Amino acid sequence: MEVFDLKILVINAGSSSLKYQLFDMKDESVLCSGIVERIGLAGSRLVHKAKGKKYSLEQEVKDHKVALKIVLDTLVDPEKGVIKSMDEIDAVGHRVVHGGEAFSGSVLIDKKVMKALEDNIQLAPLHNPPNIMGIKAAQELLPNVPHVGTFDTAFHQTLSKKAYLYAIPIRYYAKYKIRRYGFHGTSHFYVSNRTASILGKPIEELKIITCHIGNGSSIAAVKYGKSIDTSMGFTPLEGLVMGTRSGDLDPAIVTFLQEKEALSYKQINDVLNKESGVFGLANGLSSDMRDIENAALEDHNEGAKIALDIYDYRIAKYIGAYAAAMNGVDAITFTAGVGENSPYTRMDVCSYLEFLGIKIDEDKNKGRGKEVVISTDDSKVKVLVVPTNEELVIARDTQKITSEIESSKI
Repeated sequence: MEVFDLKILVINAGSSSLKYQLFDMKDESVLCSGIVERIGLAGSRLVHKAKGKKYSLEQEVKDHKVALKIVLDTLVDPEKGVIKSMDEIDAVGHRVVHGGEAFSGSVLIDKKVMKALEDNIQLAPLHNPPNIMGIKAAQELLPNVPHVGTFDTAFHQTLSKKAYLYAIPIRYYAKYKIRRYGFHGTSHFYVSNRTASILGKPIEELKIITCHIGNGSSIAAVKYGKSIDTSMGFTPLEGLVMGTRSGDLDPAIVTFLQEKEALSYKQINDVLNKESGVFGLANGLSSDMRDIENAALEDHNEGAKIALDIYDYRIAKYIGAYAAAMNGVDAITFTAGVGENSPYTRMDVCSYLEFLGIKIDEDKNKGRGKEVVISTDDSKVKVLVVPTNEELVIARDTQKITSEIESSKI
């Protein structure tokens, strides 16, 4: 097997969905991609993109194993498929949300790794169970190839204690591992390294602030290639204002609302995760920032305008804090759904940062979804837009680990 000629299937299993991409690592091209939606629910379907065409198939999908079987059958389908046999799949890479403190990089999945993932369910009860289901289904259907796990939390394992510990009794860290973990690590890793490449400088010489801004959002301070701080914490709830998540708030608000509204733990958790953010600020108008922007800027909806202002203001505050944490910043990079596609948010955020010597080129900032430097030539800090590619990071890590396995056999 030529290790640089592998075909790698990347899987991202959610609670009721399974996303996938098949890579040809010879040139890192995507042969096909798609998603199985509404697993275990009515109206489940496969949406598959290959050969420049889009296919849709509606059928009952009772669990993740059935979902993956449909995907694999589609990959080898004479019309929709891109390979002749499943034997052409050389390895499978899996996105896993929470690796806790156990993993600082991608790993070959074995029984010990699976045990660690199950132990971390208490830290990510919404995310790790479907990730585990996806891995087990893939191992059963593709038992003869390596399976590699890449963790959202791994990139942030370089945080120091002053950045990851909370000011609560230290016994709770010892007992429950309550600390800042951070998320979107695969995205922050990719985007920071791509930023360095675009600027033509070694990442080991750069201080970069990466802004993964979407329905779920986080910011990372990447100093000389390592994450030293990040806005999401023990869970993905902390930090920025998001689509339906509150982000930072006074913790006393939680107990106050529980008492005044007679809310259970689950109810208050739902309020903060599913009813807050711009959705809550705009009185339930929408959790999609495209809708919020349109309502604020075109319809002059006051609730949407307030939500948009707070959303952008919180991003700017974190960028300022991380510039201080790194004692300077060379580049700020926007990525993910809003970061890549909202010229307004990028401009509004950067309007708070003129003290850093930032100047934005309005014409360059009009772009959407493309790599571009949007700052002017004389801007003291470079500002970029870089579309994220978490799946490619997973594929590369899977290729590296698979090649090491093959080399060890020689």
